[in-house]
Amino acid sequence: MSSKPASDRPSLFPDSTESAPANRASARHVDWITANVDGGARGNPGPAGYGAFIRGPEGKPIAQLSEYLGIKTNNFAEYSALLEALEYAITHGYRALKVISDSELMVRQMTGQYRVSSPDLKPMYEKARSLVRQLDKFAIEHVLRAKNQHADRLANEAMDRGMGKKATGI
Repeated sequence: MSSKPASDRPSLFPDSTESAPANRASARHVDWITANVDGGARGNPGPAGYGAFIRGPEGKPIAQLSEYLGIKTNNFAEYSALLEALEYAITHGYRALKVISDSELMVRQMTGQYRVSSPDLKPMYEKARSLVRQLDKFAIEHVLRAKNQHADRLANEAMDRGMGKKATGI
């Protein structure tokens, strides 16, 4: 992993044509949705899963997404959660997405602070950037695991399902 100074970081929206295509009104108000995302693997690689807890513009939950991924790395699972959140936003007509993740690596890669050198992650990173360009607004933020509990729970539930564990009541 190598980091680049902030002045050398590529923007998620390198030019105005990507962030505001001609068929969109650039001054139009867009409502932000927020997705807490998390991925994990028990062993690395190991049984992996992701979770995405998505809240609407008013802060109310609108979706809880999770999936077992098979034997993968934790970074693969983190990117899977990001991609699912991006695809959810686009598919459901949301134009502004804020992603909150406890994966410092993924956040720094998406903001251009780190290069993506992993051949397994590079296609996922490229797909994520392509999806981001379909939005009017995008933000991504790193938080500590303790502030990402809903997404962590969903990722663990996905791993449990994939490993044949039965869910227990709350």
